[in-house]
Amino acid sequence: MKNVLYVGNALSQRGKNLTSIEILSTHLKQFCRVTTASSKQNKILRLLDMLLMVIKNSKQADFLLIDTYSTTNFYYAFIISQLSRLLKIKYIPILHGGNLERRLLKNPIMSKMLFENAYRLVSPSYFLKNNFIDYGYNNIQYIPNIIEINNYDFVNRPISDINLLWVRSFNKIYNPTLAIHVVKELINRNEKVKLTMVGPKSDESFSEAQTMAMTQQLDVNFTGKLSKKEWIDLSKESNVFINTTNFDNAPVSVIEAMALGLPVVSTNVGGLPFLISHNEDGLLVPPDDVNAMTNAILSLKDDSNLKHKIVLNARNKVEQFDWNNVKAKWKALLS
Repeated sequence: MKNVLYVGNALSQRGKNLTSIEILSTHLKQFCRVTTASSKQNKILRLLDMLLMVIKNSKQADFLLIDTYSTTNFYYAFIISQLSRLLKIKYIPILHGGNLERRLLKNPIMSKMLFENAYRLVSPSYFLKNNFIDYGYNNIQYIPNIIEINNYDFVNRPISDINLLWVRSFNKIYNPTLAIHVVKELINRNEKVKLTMVGPKSDESFSEAQTMAMTQQLDVNFTGKLSKKEWIDLSKESNVFINTTNFDNAPVSVIEAMALGLPVVSTNVGGLPFLISHNEDGLLVPPDDVNAMTNAILSLKDDSNLKHKIVLNARNKVEQFDWNNVKAKWKALLS
């Protein structure tokens, strides 16, 4: 059995959403010994915890997995990767975030040191895989984000009154206020609509969205962070899932909505066109376009055949992301 170290931001117990390290590490324990870091809330302490874990376990480690994002975590990944090189540990960055190309452009030397010396790069989307290949990185493998499909009861829901669901952290890059504008536009078109927004506060976009909804007296329910079971139970009251982001890769919340039978209307950014085929298993619209998203939602209400086709195709597509289908890829990589 291989010994795998895994570093990333495991902050769900600190009020954040579940991340890759918390989900994937649990599944990898079926065939690997897995040690993880870090759940420290303070960024400096978190980095130190990661470094100490790598040093402490370096002699018996076969592989080191590194969750790699485009934000501050990029520097964590860089520092950890260079320590791994020093300690001669095979490291594997797992690429997250639809804006990693910015790092390839803005930090080319650090990117080369991080990505070119990796044992392998893992991308959960063909979008980032193709992106990295375009920049000359060929040591890359596609392994999708995982779900356990049996945890998602498929329901093909009718749409009369429009009950929207939004699930994400409240962060400006995910553009949550677009959802509020869409509700207002639907009301202007004489539709009865309510919106449920699920997710923890990350920046001031939460208060902005809440203030907009209150000022305009819109029917918007801000639940805060919920467990996966809680928001899946809550989703039974919704009939359209909206994804308003300006940057993205392969968001698990969208995959989960597709599994549940919620038709997805998403912005056409980053990895979303690689996940969703427009008019086949979801609807894609330009970013920050209130009218386009509103029109897409109404097309689902007005055309039951379109909605029916989309939800069935979406469920069939995301069944391939079930752990039982993805497990073999990880076993082969870490063998």
